[in-house]
Amino acid sequence: MRFLCIYRPEKQENDTPPSTEEMAKMGKLIDDMAKAGVLLATEGCRPSSHGVRVRIDGSKSDKFTVTDGPFTETKELIAGFCLMQVKTKAEAVEWTKRFLSVVGEGESEIRLLHDVPASG
Repeated sequence: MRFLCIYRPEKQENDTPPSTEEMAKMGKLIDDMAKAGVLLATEGCRPSSHGVRVRIDGSKSDKFTVTDGPFTETKELIAGFCLMQVKTKAEAVEWTKRFLSVVGEGESEIRLLHDVPASG
């Protein structure tokens, strides 16, 4: 089962890189996940000031709105993600608890992904 874990911090976003200690703690978790064979991908996101939002008007398929960051509603901001393959949702929850213990605040949403059948 593949799960996408989306991390949303509680703190106001900034462009300060993680400290050496924070990087070491996260590196240990990433190493543990890789050794356990559950980590497919992970990445942290730069602040929303480096991003854009693109929306489409549902009634007009050619009407797009592009908005440059930063975005003010921090509860909706994604600070990073992890893509993992585990046997159960409970296992995904346990890895996510470890992640949140490392970052110390915020929340993660865990979403089960559709598995594409092998073509053959």
